[in-house]
Amino acid sequence: MTRRRPLPLALAALALALPALAGCGGPSGPSAPGPSAPGPSAAVSSARPSGGWVPSSSALADVCRSALPRQAADTLALIAAGGPYPYRSDGVVFENRERRLPRQRSGYYHEYTVTTPGSADRGTRRVVTGAAGEQYWSADHYGSFQEIDSRC
Repeated sequence: MTRRRPLPLALAALALALPALAGCGGPSGPSAPGPSAPGPSAAVSSARPSGGWVPSSSALADVCRSALPRQAADTLALIAAGGPYPYRSDGVVFENRERRLPRQRSGYYHEYTVTTPGSADRGTRRVVTGAAGEQYWSADHYGSFQEIDSRC
């Protein structure tokens, strides 16, 4: 009997991310959320037409996951794998003080650093995730947000 060796964490994260990236293509793409998104809450899933991706807020612009910088894809893969994260601030509660994301209870959102090449500190780029699986991109340290569409 052959014994299999476990894949390194990075390869496992990549294996989780590939199905979502392979099916990119806009409205005719796959209807399931990306692998980094936890299952939707009952309130969100009842609003989804037959499993299709629905933005959490019509007031926010969308951005295709494939259009984000490579470092954002790296951060999303780390989130899907549950870490480890390069900064101790990654995974902390995002308070939404700027009120640019839909209003939710305290503790609903969590933030993660997207590395900025050449920056001596954390830089300004972040991914913020919601408890229902939604993911948001900010390139300007919460000055603006776009919801990440995992279908493309």
